[in-house]
Amino acid sequence: MTAVEQVGERPGAGWDVLASDGSVVRIRPLREDDEPRLQAMNQRVSDRSIYLRFFGISRSSADEQTHHLTTDHDGHVALVAEYDDRLVGVASYEPLSTGEAEMAFLLEDSVQRRGIGTLLLEQLAAVARENGIERLLADTLLENVGMLRVFADSGFEQVRKLDSGVIELVLDTAYRPSTLERMADRERAAEDRSLHRVFSPRAVAVVGAGRKPGGIGHEVLVNIVRGKFTGSVYAVNPHADLIGDVPAYPSIAAVPRQIDLVVIAVPAEQVPQVLTDCGERGVAGAVVLTSGFAELSGLGDTGRAVQREILEIARRHSIRLIGPNCLGLVNTAPEVSLNATFAEMVPMPGSLAIAAQSGAVGIAVLEQAARTGLGISEFVSLGNKVDVSGNDLLLHWWGDPRTAVIGLYLESFGNPRKFGGLARLVGRTKPILVVKGGRSVGGRRAGVSHTAAAATPETAVDALFAQSGVLRMDTVEELVETARVLAVRPLPRGRRLAVVGNAGGAGVLAADAAGRLGLELPELSQAVQQELTATGAVGSGNPVDLGAAASPKSLAQALKVIMASGEVDTVLVCYAATRAGRVDEIFDAIATAAALADLPIVVNCVGSIDAGPEIALADGRRLPVFPFPESAVRALAQAVRYAEWRARPQGDVPDLTHVDPIGARAVVRRFLERSPDGGWLDSLHTGQLLQCAGVPAIPVLAASSRSEAIAAAETAGYPVALKTAAPGVLHKTDIGGVRVGLSNSVQLGTAYAEITAATGDPHVVVQAMAPNGTELVIGVVRDRLFGPLLMAGSGGILTDLLADRQWRGLPLTDLDATDMLHSLRCAPLLAGYRGAQAADQEAVLDIIHRIAWLAELVPELAELDINPLIAGPAGAFAVDVRMRLTPTTREPDWHARHLRADSA
Repeated sequence: MTAVEQVGERPGAGWDVLASDGSVVRIRPLREDDEPRLQAMNQRVSDRSIYLRFFGISRSSADEQTHHLTTDHDGHVALVAEYDDRLVGVASYEPLSTGEAEMAFLLEDSVQRRGIGTLLLEQLAAVARENGIERLLADTLLENVGMLRVFADSGFEQVRKLDSGVIELVLDTAYRPSTLERMADRERAAEDRSLHRVFSPRAVAVVGAGRKPGGIGHEVLVNIVRGKFTGSVYAVNPHADLIGDVPAYPSIAAVPRQIDLVVIAVPAEQVPQVLTDCGERGVAGAVVLTSGFAELSGLGDTGRAVQREILEIARRHSIRLIGPNCLGLVNTAPEVSLNATFAEMVPMPGSLAIAAQSGAVGIAVLEQAARTGLGISEFVSLGNKVDVSGNDLLLHWWGDPRTAVIGLYLESFGNPRKFGGLARLVGRTKPILVVKGGRSVGGRRAGVSHTAAAATPETAVDALFAQSGVLRMDTVEELVETARVLAVRPLPRGRRLAVVGNAGGAGVLAADAAGRLGLELPELSQAVQQELTATGAVGSGNPVDLGAAASPKSLAQALKVIMASGEVDTVLVCYAATRAGRVDEIFDAIATAAALADLPIVVNCVGSIDAGPEIALADGRRLPVFPFPESAVRALAQAVRYAEWRARPQGDVPDLTHVDPIGARAVVRRFLERSPDGGWLDSLHTGQLLQCAGVPAIPVLAASSRSEAIAAAETAGYPVALKTAAPGVLHKTDIGGVRVGLSNSVQLGTAYAEITAATGDPHVVVQAMAPNGTELVIGVVRDRLFGPLLMAGSGGILTDLLADRQWRGLPLTDLDATDMLHSLRCAPLLAGYRGAQAADQEAVLDIIHRIAWLAELVPELAELDINPLIAGPAGAFAVDVRMRLTPTTREPDWHARHLRADSA
C-alpha cells in the first residue's frame, strides 16, 4: 500500500492551511515523484537540523530516508509541506504494533518558527487516528528545543521519559477538549495575521473603476473616498490617469506603492490575470465583486472552472479571497474607516459584526441596523465564499475588541461540525446570531427507520445550533433587534421580567408575549409593592402601572425600587407619550436610573415621532427603544436564552466502560464482506453490535416456521412477544405484525399464523416480554455534511403521533444528553408522573451515550432505530432494534485546520 492510499487521498490532493504568520501552506501526501524535490530540500537543510533529526551529520541518512518514503510500500505514511512552489517539510510515521507508530519530522530552516512543524504534526496525528493509530512515538534529542516545543504546545496528551540525553515521547492522537482549544487558539492567531491587511489595509486599489458614475467599480471607489478611508486609494484603469480625485494606473504592477487590498470589478474571464498580478505584487487580500462564476448554472462547467482557477491562484500567492459575486466589505474602525462596497447605505460605527452570503440580505441588515441606531464594527458580503467563509470570520471576530455581537446570514455550510465547534468556543464570550436561509421541509431523507423518516434538512441545523449556543433568528429584523439588546451589558441573570410604565395596555401585551416565550412575570413582594405605591403607582403588581400621568421622577424612582429589589432579572419600560409628559425628560429619567443598574433594561415607546431608537447613557452604553412591546420581549427572551447557555458548563464526553471497538469493527467488516452494497442488519449482527456498545437489550430469536417460533419461545421463556421480520416494514402494528403477552405454545401458534397471513412472509422474531416502563425511541441518521445525528423521543405508537423528539449532533457531552432527555414532552413520565415510579434516567442516558459512541466509531452506520427503548425503574432495555450499514469512504476530519476547499 502506498502512502497516498494509506492516507486515503487521491494523488496530488491535500489541504491548504494557514501558517502562524498567515501565509498559506499546502499539506499533502508524499508522492513517488517527490523524491528529487525532497532530496533538494535535504541539501537546503542545515547541518544542525540534519543532526537533530538523524542524530548525526551525514546527509546520506536523509537521502536514504527520502528514498524509503517515496519507494517502499510497507504501510508507512508521509506528508509533505509545500510553500512557495517548493517542499519545505516532511512528516512520517512507521507502524510498530497494533495502535502504535513511530513518527519523525524534518523542516527546512528558512520556514522554522512559522508553525509549519505544528501543522504537520496536527495533520499526521489526524491521519494516524483515522488509520487506527492511537499513539505516536518519537525519540528526540534533549537539545532539540524547537521540536520539543512543537510537541509541548500541540495540545495532544503526552508522556515523556528522559534517557541519556534523548527524550522518549508518546503522544496520544485522540482529540480532547484541551487539544481542540489549543488548535482553535492557533487557528485564531493565524487567521488574525492572514486577514489583518484585508480588514485594516493601508492602501486599497479598485481594479475596474470606470470614469462614469453607475458602474460597480466606480461606485466602490466613490464609497471608499466618501467614507474617509484613512489609507491610500488607487484606481486601476488603463484608459484614465485620474478618476475624480483618485490617481489611476493601467495595472496593479504600475501602482507605485505596496497594496494591501484589491477590490476587483472586471469581467469574470479577466479575474484570474488580475489575481496573478496581485500575487506578484504581494497583495494580501482581494474582494471579487464580479459575478459569473459557480452561482450561474447556465454557464455549465465554465463558471465553476474559473472559480476553481481563481482559488488556486489566490492560495498559491497567500491571497485571502472574499467573494466572488459579493457586495464588498466594511470596517468602521476610526483608524481604518473603509467602506469597500457599492451599497448606498453608510454604516455607522458600532459593535455588531455581520457576514451575509447574500448581498441583498446584507443590505437589508445594514439598513435595519441604521434605522434602529445599531452600529456596525465590520461587514462582509461572502458571495460564493470560495475562500473566506463564516468559520474564518468567527475566528477573526472572536478576538476583535470592537465586536460584541456576531450576526450571520447563511444559506449553506462548508464544514458545519467545525462551525459548531468554533461557535461553542466563540459563544462563551460573544453571542452568535444566525439567520439560516432555506427552512424548507422538502427533501426529506429516504429511509425505512423512524429516525430517517423524521429527519428533515433543518434537523441537523437546529441540532447544531442547540449544542453550540447559536441563536437562530427567523428574520433579519429579529437578528437586529436581538443584537441591540445583547450589545448592551450586563446579560440577564434569569427569566424574571418586570414590566413598568404608564401604558397599561402595552404592559398586558408584554406580559402575554413573555408567557409565550418562556419568561416569567413574578408578582412583586408586598414590601416592594408598598414602595412602588409610594412612588405613585396605581398598579403595583407586575406589570407595574404608574398611571397615564406618570412623571419622570416617579418613573425613575419606580425603576430604582424594582432594580434594588433583587426580585427580577430584566426590566421593560413601556411608555406611551402624552401631552402630560415630555419624551426627552422621560428618557433622561430612564437613563439616570439605568446608570445604576446591574441588569438589562429595554424600552418600548409609543405615540411619539420624536422618540429616538435608543437612549444614551453617560458611560457610553445605549439602551434600545422598541416601537412595540412584543418585539422588545422577543429580543429579551433571546438574550435570556443566550445567557443561560453561556452560564451552563460545557460538559464532558463520558469515558464508557464495557465497550468493544475492535469487535464492533469486525462485525461491520464481516457484514460488508457478505453484503458489499450494505443493507439492513439481521438480528444476529444487530445484537452483536449492541453488545459491543454495551447496550442492554431483550434477546431476539429469529424463526421462519411455526415450530421454530415455538422452540424460540421455549428458549426465551414465556410470556413472549412475536413480531414480523418481513423486510421493509416500518410500522409493524399497522399491518398486524405484532403480538405481545403470549403465554403458551397454543397462543404462539395462533399468533404466528395470523402474523404470517397478514404479512405474507414466514420470517418472525421472538422475544421475552420487556418489563413495564416508558417507551422511548433512540435513533441515528448520518447526514452527508453534519455527520451522525442522534434522536431521542417518545417511542412506540407515539413516535409519529406526537412527534416528541429532540436531535443532537456529535460529539455528545453529558450535559447535551441530559438536556436532550429533559426537553422531551414525555420527560414528566420518566420522572414519575402523578405518583408513578420514576424510570432509571441514568440508564437511559448511558444508552444514549453508547449509541453516540457507536455512531462515531462506525461511519458505515447510516441508520439506527431503537423503538421502543423501555425505561423502567430497574433500568432501560432495547426491545426492537434496526440498523442499516452502507459502504462508505473515510469521513473528513471535521476539526482539522483546513482552509475551505472549493465545492462548486
